[in-house]
Amino acid sequence: MTTGVSSDGRAAPAVRADRRGAVLGVICLVQLVVVLDNSVLTVAVPTLSRELDASMAAIQWVVNAYPLAQAGLLLAAGAAADRYGRRRLLLTGLALFGLCSLAAGLCQDAGQLVAARAGMGMGGALITCTTLAVLIQVFPEGARGRAIGIWAAVNGLGFAAGPPLGGLILSHLPWGAIFLVNVPVALVGLAAARWLIPESRREGAGRPDVPGAVLSAVGVVALVHAVTSWPEHGAVSLPVLAATGTAVAALTALVVWERRCADPVLAPQLFRSARFTGAVTGVLLITFGSAGALFLLAQQLQYVRGYTALEAGLCTAPFPLSVVLLNIRGLAPRMIARLGEVRAVTLGMGSLACGFAVAGVLDRGGYPVLLTGLLLMGLGCALANPAIVEAVMGSIPPDRAGSGAAVDGTVGEVGGSLGVAVLGAVLSSRLAALQPQTADAASLTAALEAAGPEDGAAVLDAFAAAARTGQMYGVAAVMAGGLVTAYLLRRAGLRDGPRGGPAPRDDDPAPRGVAGPRGVAEPLRQG
Repeated sequence: MTTGVSSDGRAAPAVRADRRGAVLGVICLVQLVVVLDNSVLTVAVPTLSRELDASMAAIQWVVNAYPLAQAGLLLAAGAAADRYGRRRLLLTGLALFGLCSLAAGLCQDAGQLVAARAGMGMGGALITCTTLAVLIQVFPEGARGRAIGIWAAVNGLGFAAGPPLGGLILSHLPWGAIFLVNVPVALVGLAAARWLIPESRREGAGRPDVPGAVLSAVGVVALVHAVTSWPEHGAVSLPVLAATGTAVAALTALVVWERRCADPVLAPQLFRSARFTGAVTGVLLITFGSAGALFLLAQQLQYVRGYTALEAGLCTAPFPLSVVLLNIRGLAPRMIARLGEVRAVTLGMGSLACGFAVAGVLDRGGYPVLLTGLLLMGLGCALANPAIVEAVMGSIPPDRAGSGAAVDGTVGEVGGSLGVAVLGAVLSSRLAALQPQTADAASLTAALEAAGPEDGAAVLDAFAAAARTGQMYGVAAVMAGGLVTAYLLRRAGLRDGPRGGPAPRDDDPAPRGVAGPRGVAEPLRQG
């Protein structure tokens, strides 16, 4: 059962209305597991170091191998899904993710675990770009907003639930269980996806863009590696400079090559669309501010308020749960439909920024203050995330849904890594300025032990002040993202009509190389 794209560029219906809910449930289940593995190891580092007798450098590779592999493969995986079939790539990703999860749970040393985690990341890339693409193909426009909202809410839930879930597993089971729990989910996903999800692909694709796939993988992996290595080695260290130089060279070569390629992995002409550029900017800045601010909030709760890692995770649960509730109940989609795309993004990112300010800057208040901030954050994410994702996907022809999902995922990975690195650096530099003796300490825990009981309180006060400074940078990034995204989406709406104008047509009269209705050059729509 294969569905392509109709002559007017819209996805042909492929799934009965009474089965769409089951498709959404399967997609959200497998996507949840993929997102969980981005953060589930944050509480397992001491256990892994002890059980595997691994150095801190080895453990960092265990943690980073998964997001590096996932980010590097996303663009190529999205293009492959459009070309060879989205269900086929989803099944491949689930099989790879399940097998590598099984291998990770049975590993005996850190080197084996790094390889298994990299394989999981590759499977996760295939899953991430196909789940969103399948939603675009399966759900008609009237029901798509709510489906995207639930998908986005599951992503937020997975990110926030990783640490407490990891702590819960480690408190009762061996560390390998963190990975082995993925295996039954992958098996269920394989069976359900094969039964429920129809195949869809882009018809008439040209030759595969192998150079573009290689250059995008090298460039994105090098960029994410440079960003994640920055806090440990420093911005001007040789490893970071080498990775940055590799990223710049590969991504520059990618842009040059893609401008000449007949069927590119990522068409540079897409960035001529104000709607696409605005939506991508929103993804970058919302993930930058959100990931960085949540990173600082987790430390504030543990060091300033004295919570354990599990307690901190449970205390922040109202944030992701409110996002899920607002979308499942249909409240957020109705608000987005009533407000419109531009107002929903503006109000959502404004609410998210206010929530971060209340939760992170007013860190001396009681739990009601923290809860207020978390609920504001939840409302903001419930409004902004689906609107931005739909803007990204709506800026790309439906037959390239996999590529659109890959762009969203790649920019999100880069933005999140940048947020943690930059706001973490702000925290460290501000803390060192307030308490110079902490500059040479390996961690805040080590600084507190060195300071002793007499000076420990002063160090904690300095840390709280430094964290508040970092939080304000995150708030500013989210606010800037909301304003820039709203401006570009509004400009696109004024030019192209509501929601960015009609979908590109295969018979669009625009000549080759000339921008069509969305500002996308005609070669992008061939086939």
